[in-house]
Amino acid sequence: MNRIPALLACLLTAALLAACGGQAIQRKDGSSSVRSFSLKELAKGDVDTVIEIHQQEILGTLRTLTLKLYRRNPSEWRKSGFASADDATAALFKPLEHWQLHPQKDLPWETVLLEPWRADFGGDRVKALMSGLVVMHMTAFNHQTEFYLLTEVDAQKLYNAARNTEAVVWKLSSARNAQGEPVLLSNGFDGSGVANLSFEREFGKLIGIQDTLARIIEDKSNRAIRFGVVNVASMAFLPI
Repeated sequence: MNRIPALLACLLTAALLAACGGQAIQRKDGSSSVRSFSLKELAKGDVDTVIEIHQQEILGTLRTLTLKLYRRNPSEWRKSGFASADDATAALFKPLEHWQLHPQKDLPWETVLLEPWRADFGGDRVKALMSGLVVMHMTAFNHQTEFYLLTEVDAQKLYNAARNTEAVVWKLSSARNAQGEPVLLSNGFDGSGVANLSFEREFGKLIGIQDTLARIIEDKSNRAIRFGVVNVASMAFLPI
């Protein structure tokens, strides 16, 4: 009796049961935690699935931050010729649908992340900032959007991306124009004087996800992370 087909059938059945067995989490925005099963899942380990989930959370948080920045700074999406903040946000993240083939992945993110703070920059500052962050984070994942048993992810790159993000957050909160006004509005106060720290929370979430995943990969690979900091005065980013 040939046992290989029977073994494969058992593995497939087990995978299907595992995919269907858990109860989905319904999020506030209406989305669900359900992940559709495909045969590709058989080539993934547990850590690969964890990496994909963390990457999706990172990109989701970046998208949320982009929309929030556009809504706080409507003049920026108008510079790019969009009809709304939602349209501008959707356009910025559309390349992720075919990331490997899109020229945006080759943007020099280190340079792009410096552009929004230049006094002579006349373009869409939110687009420059968030495009740079998206490319930087995708670079930390080696521009992969799916991960398998033989896919390598470098914990050091993820750690460096988190430190670079911290530097960007500092710049966003401190950069001022010649009139002493914020270059880009983010955190602030409402009409009652209550602080709105939603940007700080989202960026904190983003950095926390990066650090957690870096720790997971470090533990899996047995490669220790070298600790480092970004010189925020010069905005000399850590390499990725």
